[in-house]
Amino acid sequence: MLEITPSKVAQVVLMGRELDRAEGELRGFFERLTDDEMLDLVAIMWIGRESFEPQELAEALRTARDERSAPSADYLLGTPHLSDHLENGMDSLGISMVEAEENLINRT
Repeated sequence: MLEITPSKVAQVVLMGRELDRAEGELRGFFERLTDDEMLDLVAIMWIGRESFEPQELAEALRTARDERSAPSADYLLGTPHLSDHLENGMDSLGISMVEAEENLINRT
């Protein structure tokens, strides 16, 4: 049901942890994502902060699409603990990012 890959979510998580020095890079990354991938990130983040339950993913995606009032990139970058919420959301959905994160760390 998600359009975004665990690898792309892992990239956002890692850049989000270094937001003070990587905000420009993260904004550029967001610009290369599709609209559906950005909505996925919002829904995953909401599940990670427990605004929605994992079984409510479809509802979270609908809400992200229907209630968007600001650019998704601005919304996500303004969210405290974004990386933690994304990791928690992916875990709640049963999607492991461990391998994707390790691959990204080992590439640098």
